[in-house]
Amino acid sequence: MSAAKPHKRISIGSAATLLITVAMFGQLLGFLRNRLISTNFTATDPGSSDAFFVAFQIPDFFFYTIAAGALGVAFIPVLSDKLHLGERKQMWNLTNSLLNILAIVMAVIGVLIFVFAEQLIGLLAPNLKPENFDQAVTIMRIIAFNPLLFTLSGVITSVQQTMGRFFFFAIAPLVYNISIIFSLYILGGSIGIVGLGVGALIGAFLQLGVACAGMWGFGYRYRPIIKWKSGDFKNVMGNLPARSLDQGIDQINSIVETNRAQALGIGPVSYYNYALTLQNVPIMLIGTSIATAAFPRLTERLAQNRRDLFRKDFLEILRIIIWLAVPVVIASYFARGYLARLIFGDVAPEVALIFGFLAASIFFRIIYAMLSRWFYAQKDTRTPLFISIIAIALNIYLAFTLARPSEGGGYDIAGLAMAQSIVAVIEVAILTIIMIIRDSRMLDPSFIGALVKILSVSGFTILTAYAMVRWLPLNIADKGIFTLGFKLAAICGVTFLVHAGVSWVFGLREVEPVLRKVKKLILRPIRFEQ
Repeated sequence: MSAAKPHKRISIGSAATLLITVAMFGQLLGFLRNRLISTNFTATDPGSSDAFFVAFQIPDFFFYTIAAGALGVAFIPVLSDKLHLGERKQMWNLTNSLLNILAIVMAVIGVLIFVFAEQLIGLLAPNLKPENFDQAVTIMRIIAFNPLLFTLSGVITSVQQTMGRFFFFAIAPLVYNISIIFSLYILGGSIGIVGLGVGALIGAFLQLGVACAGMWGFGYRYRPIIKWKSGDFKNVMGNLPARSLDQGIDQINSIVETNRAQALGIGPVSYYNYALTLQNVPIMLIGTSIATAAFPRLTERLAQNRRDLFRKDFLEILRIIIWLAVPVVIASYFARGYLARLIFGDVAPEVALIFGFLAASIFFRIIYAMLSRWFYAQKDTRTPLFISIIAIALNIYLAFTLARPSEGGGYDIAGLAMAQSIVAVIEVAILTIIMIIRDSRMLDPSFIGALVKILSVSGFTILTAYAMVRWLPLNIADKGIFTLGFKLAAICGVTFLVHAGVSWVFGLREVEPVLRKVKKLILRPIRFEQ
């Protein structure tokens, strides 16, 4: 089958719109999944949902540490160079080599997780009740080979991103959550929380199937080869350790947080994971989606040796991300109680408390998603690694210091969120300083001016969100999607409208595409058929 032309790409805006739209749907599925877990398990037996979340920590650690580093930041830049030079055969040799070596490694890891699941859970969450401990061990063994399946999907969809195809990359994860949701209804009543582990395994297989479908039309053929002597393969594998350690350190931090949460009693593991789910929504929709869509373009600019265009594109996209992040974070903070009660029901107070302390983390993690691409596009995976080592070491120290029982002078589970926010600010600050030292032209006057205007606009946005919460307070009797949904929509809607309106007054061009869409929608003539 003939391959599509390599540079027939959709625009960054179109790719970002696709990723954001699908990611929003995916997050809604994630909310539904967690709502069902919260209602069916956490509210009645929080230890069982703790077991569910604990079981995923070790498989996720190995996937992100060993495989995820190669998927995108270490793989796409090299693949993009081959595509730009029209070296299609070398592209497929590199793809097959990476696919095969990672498959072998992850298969071995899967066997080890399956065999030593009991010991791993014992190290991670020794305070689980015996029945919950057994549930966690069973679930971990069920999903032991999910990292292998995710790795195969990741390599395949990285190729598609390089070729400018984002659809299958975007929708593949959706089937994973759908499978877990269906498993709750089909298996939850008979085998309890373990049934969701079965759903996760089936979902991983379905996700791989969707990813494979996205390779149609590229002329790719799988071959069981590993080109050990290939310079391209050595390049990717050379960049892999730094990126893998970077991801691995993040996962070590997640494991430490889980360990600290379960040490605080039954339930905090679930509450903290629910709050992280809320945190990940704006990070995914704004930071990850837009940065992912922009990354192939940034690597292409460098492949063309156009650093001026690389800098211009990067700053333009960073401005958009910051402008979008401001109202989202402000609305999320002030409306956190409404959001938590709407999604998580009876466990809302604990989730809202944690989520409030994550507000700063959300904003700076969104920015980090784009800043890190500045380094990765230049094949520099080591700098983010060194910064991550410092940041995670600080985060672990703060987790042990702040996430202690209040009787002992700590802040309970909220301490973990406080630690995340403090570290996120520091990490972004250090990366920004290094970036400016390497390229002083990043201090573009128009960019700095735009940041000052966005900061000014944010003051009006904060006042608006505060006034809306005072006008529509969250009452004890407020329940249901209509009451809570109306108040939440009103608070967020008015906050976003004021942010956009004041941005227009201040002359921020980021609001112009929004206004054009609204104007087109309002003023477009209605045509009647004769």
